[in-house]
Amino acid sequence: MAENASDRGTASGGRQARPDLAAMIVPLGRALMAAEQPILDAHDLTMWAYSVLLHLDETPIRTQAALAEAIRADKTRIIAVLDDLEERKLIRRQPDPGDRRARLLSLTGEGRRLRDTVQSAIQQGEEQVLAQLPAADRNGFLRALQTLSALPELTPRKPGRETR
Repeated sequence: MAENASDRGTASGGRQARPDLAAMIVPLGRALMAAEQPILDAHDLTMWAYSVLLHLDETPIRTQAALAEAIRADKTRIIAVLDDLEERKLIRRQPDPGDRRARLLSLTGEGRRLRDTVQSAIQQGEEQVLAQLPAADRNGFLRALQTLSALPELTPRKPGRETR
C-alpha cells in the first residue's frame, strides 16, 4: 500500500503537511451549529434569526440591506426572518426619515433579553469545547478567530494568476 504525504506528516518538498483551513473549520463549524440547534429550537429561533439579533446589537439601527450584507445573507431572504422577529416584538422596523424606501432596525428590550439568554447558553456549551485546549492556546485561538472573522470576505483568485 502506498504511503501518502499526510501519512508521513510532510508534503512533497519536505515541508510540514497540514489540512486545508476549510477541512479543519467546516467540521468544527458543523458540530458547533449542531450543538446550538437545540438551544435555538428551545427559543423558537432559526440560525438566521439569531444572526440578526446578534448583529443588531453591534449597531442598534441599520437598514435591512446593510444588515443582510453584514450577516452575508441575500437581502430578500431575510425579509421573512425580519417579519417574524417584528411580529414577535423582538425587533422594530421603522421608515428611515432620510429615505422612506429604507427601514431602520432596532432591537426591543425583549429581543435583547432573548439574544443574551440564547448567547449565554450557546457560549456555555462552547466553553466545554474550549476547555479541551490549554488556557494559552484557548486565548490565542479565540484571538485568531476574531481576527480572521473580521477580515473582509475573501475573494478567490483564478488559478495561475499572481497577485501584486
